[in-house]
Amino acid sequence: MADITAAHTAPADTDRSDTGVVDRLLSDRTHHIEFNGHLTNHVKHAVVALAGLGVEPERISAYHDNYVKLTPYGFPVEPARRARLTITDDNWLQFLGQRTDFAAYCDFFDRRERELGMPEVLRRYLPHLLPGWVGALQHATIHLGWALDAGNRWMAIEGLAYLAFAHVSCHPERARPADSGHAEEKPKDSLMRIAGFWEENRPELGPWVENLVKDTTAEAVGDIHPELLRSGLQYRIARMLGEGHPLIDATPTWSTAQDPVTSWDDLTYLVTLLYLVEPGDFLLLHLITSLHAMRHIADALPADQRHDAVRYYWTGILGVLFSRGHFPRPRKLAALDSLFDAALDDLEDPRWAREWDWLVARAVEEEEEHNPKLVYVMREMWRRSGGMSLYRVAAGQFTATPELPATFEQPPVE
Repeated sequence: MADITAAHTAPADTDRSDTGVVDRLLSDRTHHIEFNGHLTNHVKHAVVALAGLGVEPERISAYHDNYVKLTPYGFPVEPARRARLTITDDNWLQFLGQRTDFAAYCDFFDRRERELGMPEVLRRYLPHLLPGWVGALQHATIHLGWALDAGNRWMAIEGLAYLAFAHVSCHPERARPADSGHAEEKPKDSLMRIAGFWEENRPELGPWVENLVKDTTAEAVGDIHPELLRSGLQYRIARMLGEGHPLIDATPTWSTAQDPVTSWDDLTYLVTLLYLVEPGDFLLLHLITSLHAMRHIADALPADQRHDAVRYYWTGILGVLFSRGHFPRPRKLAALDSLFDAALDDLEDPRWAREWDWLVARAVEEEEEHNPKLVYVMREMWRRSGGMSLYRVAAGQFTATPELPATFEQPPVE
């Protein structure tokens, strides 16, 4: 698949399915980006993952067709909708995060990309969009970043439109430098310090979060879209980021001083470690697949904007972690870190090639599309890291489709 930005070069992957079938599926415009309200249509993410795993085009096409007929949630995807508005440079920010007219945003970014080219569109619009990267349970970010990974223009247009449509701000206007005493921290140090704070203050922090999300008065909810109240998870994240916390809003020195490439490697290790603390956790898995996306987005940005992507990602994942009302225990984090920090597999050992073949075969059989995505990202990182065992172990920790909350008995709020 072609590189659609001059600034972005996807790593060579000899396993990737190189076929017009994949481009056709990713360029499809017949389905809406969501179904049953705010549930994301994930099918294109699955196509990218399966293609990256080297799955035959016929199987990818069959997976796609089965998903659009009936998703793992038990609903079909919905047909594309017609644009009702005309969005322009003069009004595009007016509808940010209002879940208003995804098709009109697609028309806008399609038109602007034809006029400016993809690199300039990303440079010009992402500074406004990336602070809202957690919207739609991070799936808007995944849609754009995985489109850049695959090199598909139309999917990238959809990703930009979805970021605008589902924008949930990390509130960078509240950001402040972290305390000077933490200036020498690396990402792992920052995470462990915050985990320690939660451990010491768990009796107060847990109830504080629960009381926060229970308050659904108009004054408390503010500009959170009412459809997110049906979600549970998305509402909690939006409410947490809207409220903020000194630890969420603090900008660690490494996020602006360290090479973003190093930061992405460090952060991938950390979110994978978090996933192994609670293996199969649906929400934590999204931190892995969205980081893969953010990395590709940052690579496509001018150098002077790449640190911002790191900062927004850090703020966003803390908002996600705080929103759950609990935090991984520092003792378990430290124990797993000591187990995996220096553990390496020999990339040339046929045992690991066989194990990856098994993992890929399992993933292809999964109706829950988050699992092939997990295997795809973990294998990419296993190779990139020179065979860190952490990624191989995490790749086998599959998730299950969550039960929908009782709020889904109510109709969607359009």
